[in-house]
Amino acid sequence: MTTPQELPRIVAPSILASDYSRFGEEAADAQRAGGDWLHLDIMDGHFVDNISFGPDIVKALRPSTDLFFDVHLMISRPDRYWERFAKSGADGITVHVEAEHDVAQTLSAIRAAGLKTGLALNPATPWEAALPFLDRLDLLLVMTVVPGFGGQAFIRQTLTKIQAAAEARERRGLAYHIEVDGGIDAETAVDATSAGANVLVAGTTIFKAPDRRSAIQSLREAGR
Repeated sequence: MTTPQELPRIVAPSILASDYSRFGEEAADAQRAGGDWLHLDIMDGHFVDNISFGPDIVKALRPSTDLFFDVHLMISRPDRYWERFAKSGADGITVHVEAEHDVAQTLSAIRAAGLKTGLALNPATPWEAALPFLDRLDLLLVMTVVPGFGGQAFIRQTLTKIQAAAEARERRGLAYHIEVDGGIDAETAVDATSAGANVLVAGTTIFKAPDRRSAIQSLREAGR
């Protein structure tokens, strides 16, 4: 098993910030620019006040790139829908602890299907909500903005949650990734990685950059 000290720095461009009229090309370009994963935000208009796209779009994107599909379900009933995303090409599925489902059961089902399991915490959700599930996780996502819309400012108070997640990982001898999503740029990436995060989701910072390769590289090297 990978030890916490060996966890790699992973940059995950968020397709939500790309040009929707060129979705497949944008996914392929994220890989050419050096992205490690492709982050796909799924929003249902209930759990968050926005709607993005569903499993058919994920399926349509799959042939465009062989990047790891990091699917983040910001939906009220992930237990009803995760399997559709699995069949559409997801490699990992992250569900929210705040959603309306049996969290342990959903995580177990995702893992049994052969996918990587993730759990997300909103900024207002206390760290303790994740504690019962840590040994079931491949990834813990600490939302660093209120989920729903891109382009928001990084919430610095979430750094203590990242630190707590890193300390618990070390203390328990676990190896889950700690992912951050929201307001991530070369500056906030330094703070997030110093606190213990190793997976950086970035949308606007990458897809709106004049040089996407340089933007990704700046995140990869932040704080090093």
